[in-house]
Amino acid sequence: MRLAGQKAEQIDERYTLNRSKTSEVRYEANKPVCSFENAAQKKMDIIFQVSNNDIAFRYAFPQYGHTACLVVEQEATGFDFPQQTTTFMCPQATPMIGWERTKPSYEEEYTPDEPVGMISKYQLGYTFPCLFHIDDNWVLVSETGVSSRYCASHLSDGTKEGLYTIAFPHPGENNGIGTATAGLALPGETPWRTITVGDNLKPIVETTVPFDVVKPLYEPSQDYKFGRSTWSWIMWQDESINYDDQLKYIDLSAALGYEYVLIDNWWDTRIGYERMAELIKYAKSKNVGVFLWYNSNGYWSDAPQGPKQRMSTSLARQKEMKWLQEQGVKGMKVDFFGGDKQETMKLYEDILADANAHGLMVIFHGCTLPRGWERMYPNYVGSEAVLASENLIFSQHFSDNEAFNACLHPFIRNAVGSMDFGGTLLNKRYNRTNDGGTARITTDIFQLATAVLYQSAVQNFAIAPNNLTDVPAFEIDFMKQIPTTWDEVRFIDGYPGKYCVLARRHADTWYAAGINAGKEPLKLKVTLPMLAGQKVTKYDDNKDRSPRLSESSVKANGECLLEIRPDGGIILVGTE
Repeated sequence: MRLAGQKAEQIDERYTLNRSKTSEVRYEANKPVCSFENAAQKKMDIIFQVSNNDIAFRYAFPQYGHTACLVVEQEATGFDFPQQTTTFMCPQATPMIGWERTKPSYEEEYTPDEPVGMISKYQLGYTFPCLFHIDDNWVLVSETGVSSRYCASHLSDGTKEGLYTIAFPHPGENNGIGTATAGLALPGETPWRTITVGDNLKPIVETTVPFDVVKPLYEPSQDYKFGRSTWSWIMWQDESINYDDQLKYIDLSAALGYEYVLIDNWWDTRIGYERMAELIKYAKSKNVGVFLWYNSNGYWSDAPQGPKQRMSTSLARQKEMKWLQEQGVKGMKVDFFGGDKQETMKLYEDILADANAHGLMVIFHGCTLPRGWERMYPNYVGSEAVLASENLIFSQHFSDNEAFNACLHPFIRNAVGSMDFGGTLLNKRYNRTNDGGTARITTDIFQLATAVLYQSAVQNFAIAPNNLTDVPAFEIDFMKQIPTTWDEVRFIDGYPGKYCVLARRHADTWYAAGINAGKEPLKLKVTLPMLAGQKVTKYDDNKDRSPRLSESSVKANGECLLEIRPDGGIILVGTE
């Protein structure tokens, strides 16, 4: 192809975002458009948008005479890193493996600081986002703007020379149904590939590029309200999906002042639609809204939980969502998707659009990475797409490594999209009676700190009814006050997999939170300009790992000494 022309313009845009890391955004960028054509004079544009620390680019195709559609069989885009680069990446899973053939679900383990060119666990490349460390520099590679008009992509395994290319979904995804290529109506554009760069991690943590380059796809049908939620399933598991236990969790949400309760899988058979209507009415009397769980599946997994086949077709969705709207349900959690093919991207979009028509918010689990969806879909709340809290219950291995994983997410997964982790587990042991199952390694303050570190507009916290009396009252008071929507985020200090300190602002209140994945106490001298010269409320761990509440002061210049215990945390709360 040859360069056939070019043009450029400047972008200076302001927009609001009520479900991510920053509420008011000013996006300034240069937008060069380079037009190429091949020997047959067929044209393709490459559109770039370049801001201080972010590069976004995509490909645009015109209509070619009477040809009004095309199939993209392969994309040659590559990211070429020098040999000294190390990586922080999550492997793309083989389709139709794992529990009841539910993978890929973006729930694999990271390998930190791995040399470039290593073959991934399943030899299928790596899921977005991918973090690269080059000497003192950092690069986060991802994509955004994926809708029903294209498939989602990932990175291939790298060459020994450090080249990673864009890879399309595996043909075996969705039980082998549907094409693994991408189809475009012409004129048409691909999603955006994004690169965030910095000589420190601040641009990575604070980037808004996933939202800067996309636009809302429809208007909200109502003013959606976000907030905190409890859910019985995470600690009490399947046996808790019964009428009486759900009453207990509705009462728990009410006692905490939480906006929502999530009633998880099997409710259709273990409670039933008629009694569920009674539960929803009871929750409303307690000023608690209800989210209900659904299985997405049609033909792409063997997951047995119900309600099943209520979300996989338009006719089924319309009937189910009409009932949900009539009952006053506030939202849905839809689980067990089949992969990243274009038809699966269409299913996500169809669920969101139909839900908006019925005034419903949506959380996705067992799912792909959100790609700009907080701005594109006004009723989208968050996605799992991470090795989330259920794994702490299922395996001691994941509980032992909780702090390590928690110190990755603010720099990678949660840097590009809302993450429904389902955290803040205050039980010492992960079972109903707090005396069996896997054991928690992290401290109580670590758990409180993750309520700040993890971002999602609706947080499904793993607090259990017994925690109202078996943990110190100040911990419950903290969880009663913690917001889930933020106006600003600032990176303070950290290294992926080792430790993380960041600050978030809600209205006039700042929360500075830190966690330590190391096995030794961590002493950090940090600067907190947003709390300079202030007295702050301090939450940290005693030497015996017990939680402590105290008052502290930040120097007039913002300097502050933080000491974080192993597998522990620290939180400073003050007003600007």
